[in-house]
Amino acid sequence: MQLVDRQVPAIPLTAQADLLSLSRRSLYYQPVPPAPAEVAIKHAIDQIYTDQPSYGSRRIEVILARDHQLVVNRKAVQRHMREMGIVGISPGPNLSRRNREHRVYPYLLRGVTASQPNHVWAIDITYIRLAAGWMYLVAVLDLYARYIVSRACAKSGSQPKTG
Repeated sequence: MQLVDRQVPAIPLTAQADLLSLSRRSLYYQPVPPAPAEVAIKHAIDQIYTDQPSYGSRRIEVILARDHQLVVNRKAVQRHMREMGIVGISPGPNLSRRNREHRVYPYLLRGVTASQPNHVWAIDITYIRLAAGWMYLVAVLDLYARYIVSRACAKSGSQPKTG
């Protein structure tokens, strides 16, 4: 149901916008889809990043020019990667040293074999690239039967964010 009715000539759009406390500009706004060239560049960046997640903007720029014949400067590659929520994976400082104040939780499945259905479950969250956005897929698996216990999908129009 729409709040603004464009078909009723008795109440002009300006009056409807005033009644709803809306800007008249928002009534006429038409979102512009991204250019096909930009979508092609982002798909190529995603393909390169999926193959080599350790690559940063410099190396991705070189591969785009060499393998995909797409001439894009590094700042544009950085902007696209930022919009897509991806960053090159590299070790940071002191990542191998743990904080002594943090509690260490034991691994509870060490030496455990799934011996019956519903004994051990696992979960997987992933995203799938679509023509117009992304689909997130969550699956809960029974490790004994190798069966999907539950699943859920959600479609997103924006790019996924990686933490």
